[in-house]
Parts: sequence; C-alpha cells; structure tokens
Amino acid sequence: MLAVAFALTFTAICIPPFLENPDIVSAFAGGFVNPYASGYAMDVLFTWSVLAIWVLYEARVKGIRHGWIALALGVVPGVATGFAVYLLLRLNQEA
Repeated sequence: MLAVAFALTFTAICIPPFLENPDIVSAFAGGFVNPYASGYAMDVLFTWSVLAIWVLYEARVKGIRHGWIALALGVVPGVATGFAVYLLLRLNQEA
C-alpha cells in the first residue's frame, strides 16, 4: 500500500513539471539545489545502491529471480516502490 501511495504521490508531483520541460539531466540535478535537498538525494542514491547489492547477492546465493524489476522501479518512481516490490518478489519465491 505504501509503495502505491508513494508512486502516486511521485507521479502527481514530478510528472507535470517534467512534461513541461522533459530534460532528464535538469530533473536529476534538481535534487541537488541546496544542501538539504542534496542530503535527501544522496540518501536515496545510497539506499538504491544498498538495494542493488542486496538484489544481486540474493540472486546469486538464494536464486531470487526478477530483482531487476525492483531495481528499475527503484529509479522511477523511487526506492520506496522498488524496495516494496523486491520484498514481495522475495516473499513469493521463498514460500
């Protein structure tokens, strides 16, 4: 539920300005406009990196499949959605 709520909120906040100016580099750089935004942006980047390491590790060690879907969703709409999807994938495959 939270992943869906985040995805909908992200879409409502980020998609309209991106459609007005579809410059992906500027959209990414917008996360670093001040020290506070930079801190949050770095947190997201490092959290996605931790998720990626976890997904790759469990793919090799536990045979968890389709983790790439979670990593892609971790980029857009965001790590909250990617993390939740990975937990669901993992739960369904370990059962």
